[in-house]
Amino acid sequence: MAHADSWVVVGLDNGGTSNNATVLDASGRFLVDRMAETPSLVREGPEVAVEQLAHAMENVLQLTGITRSQVRAVGLDTPGPASADGVISTKGATNFSEPAWHGFDFRGALEAHLDLPVVYNNDGNAAALYAHHVRFGAREWEYSSISAIVGTGLGGGIIEEGRVVKGAAGMAGELGHVHIPLHGLLEEGQPLPECNCGFTGDAESVASLTGIEKNLLPYWLTRFPDHELASVEPIGKAAKLLRGYGETGDPLALKVFEQQAMAIGRLFTIAANFTDPSAYFLGGGVVEAAPHFREWFLEKVREHTLLREEQRRVATVSLVDDLDMAGARGAALAALAESVGR
Repeated sequence: MAHADSWVVVGLDNGGTSNNATVLDASGRFLVDRMAETPSLVREGPEVAVEQLAHAMENVLQLTGITRSQVRAVGLDTPGPASADGVISTKGATNFSEPAWHGFDFRGALEAHLDLPVVYNNDGNAAALYAHHVRFGAREWEYSSISAIVGTGLGGGIIEEGRVVKGAAGMAGELGHVHIPLHGLLEEGQPLPECNCGFTGDAESVASLTGIEKNLLPYWLTRFPDHELASVEPIGKAAKLLRGYGETGDPLALKVFEQQAMAIGRLFTIAANFTDPSAYFLGGGVVEAAPHFREWFLEKVREHTLLREEQRRVATVSLVDDLDMAGARGAALAALAESVGR
């Protein structure tokens, strides 16, 4: 049996500007209770980015007093799209737009650099795995869950029996690109929302910062032409300011966020009829909002998540805990599971 101090795994959460790292011991105890961030430098290309992840690992080992020889495996999560094995899409991605990243085997390169096994998940899956773990603890293998993570896009993850569902090509859990019913969600005359992926009317086209900037805010500014945000340029800046207005009860902002909550509720309703999970988790910028606004938004999501009575008795709709650390912690949990053969 493994002892708590016998070996550890490291979780590395790669982002557009920074890497966050954590350490999980063999007993399942996290040894880091705060962010341990270092620059990711992904815009400088794959070689630099891999080196920065190695630096992030060394930094968190120093913080915890763990020696490198105690590390059995590393969990890595990155933004997608990427394959189940951590190969960045041949079309690139928002955080990996430079040509050198297209089709780059991120997991394999880090594994070779560290000379340690590396277990890969995309960032949405890693956060979903952590949310599931926090909710169900030692009995996590008995339950299933769906997580929607609202950010620049809409990520997420599907957990069945405590494990991430990745799919044949690694694209399972791309909840943002699930088409949702728009009847009753859009106002009369409101244009159909378009997603950067090319879809019209998927969840991300409404429930994301990009959806606010590209689809929702331009429309609602025509309904509130004297609003302060009408003079803010570019509109992307105005979109980032909107949450602050929502926290003060601004009517325009509440209209936008109500449409987002409705979209997520409809997405969860589809999940209810497809996987019938034990829990539905919501993460993203709204989790970091003022408590009263966060609860208002979550209640709107619940209102528009249509469950049967039998489902309501056994399922919960709640927030992802510790969202800023969820990626690294989920990545570490995946590495631990692989290390013990679960």
